[in-house]
Amino acid sequence: MSEHPRDRFDLVPDVEAETAFLDALDRGRLHHAWLLCGPEGRGKATFAHRAARRLLGAAPDPSRGPLGARPEDPVSRLVSAQSHPDLLVLERAVEGGRTKRNISVDQARDLPEFFSKSPAQAGRRVAVIDAADDLNANAANAILKTLEEPPPNGVLLLVCHAPGRLISTIRSRCRRLVFKPWTDAAVADMLRHRVGLDASEAQAVAAASGGSPGAALAAVGDDARAADRLARRWVGAPGPLDRSERLALQGSLRGQEGAARFDDMMHHLAAAVRDRALAGGEGAADWADLWTRLAEWPDRAAGLNLDRGEVLASALNDLERTKARAC
Repeated sequence: MSEHPRDRFDLVPDVEAETAFLDALDRGRLHHAWLLCGPEGRGKATFAHRAARRLLGAAPDPSRGPLGARPEDPVSRLVSAQSHPDLLVLERAVEGGRTKRNISVDQARDLPEFFSKSPAQAGRRVAVIDAADDLNANAANAILKTLEEPPPNGVLLLVCHAPGRLISTIRSRCRRLVFKPWTDAAVADMLRHRVGLDASEAQAVAAASGGSPGAALAAVGDDARAADRLARRWVGAPGPLDRSERLALQGSLRGQEGAARFDDMMHHLAAAVRDRALAGGEGAADWADLWTRLAEWPDRAAGLNLDRGEVLASALNDLERTKARAC
């Protein structure tokens, strides 16, 4: 399982964003709501938890960046244990091993009650929404009510991958922080120090990350490497896929871990097909069409609550047909 943002202490997502936030805090001009913007994987949720620790009184640790705090600090421990009384985190709930598609209105209605109470341990109460993109329409309206009547000593941090999809009344009531893409050199340096990759492998992963440290870290996990090798073998090998191998993978996609495994496999399968399409040559158009279809499957599966094993089977059948046409 990947490390949750609440447990990251040494990853500094964006020095400029952290400096701007601290400047507002130090000058007593801290806005009550912050919209943390940028594509997924740039560390916005990590920033939100780093900011929450600082706002809740964790002792600063400059060696870990502008918003750095020591993991052993009592505030840090409470945040990591999800037990700090002055912190509320809204994210998609997990029921029956499945992660829900949206943050519900019932979850959003916890905000007014949370902010109506006085801080128990800190000078402020802090709420993190990860991510605002996951709010359904009724939940977004419930959040808006809190934004329209800012709570005293309350700060709301909204992680947002696509601000244009939010209702304008939410956007207009937040101060925006934009998280820029990392350079390949910065991603590679992070991989060398955090994961221990050698220089050449770190550079290769960084080049494929799109400036996203989150995507780079996900790509170097053992499960991710295995999924990538399997996807590229399926795409590159001639003839039909091994039936027993297919069935074994399809049977492993149940529950919460299965959902993560499904997303990972579909991501690497689409990446392998993309690379095959970009290589050109005979059948390139067929590979490009398959790439487009594969990119759509995960969202369709989640939106329609489809069986993940059946979705993967359909994708692999599509792959086999494409290989046959391209030969």
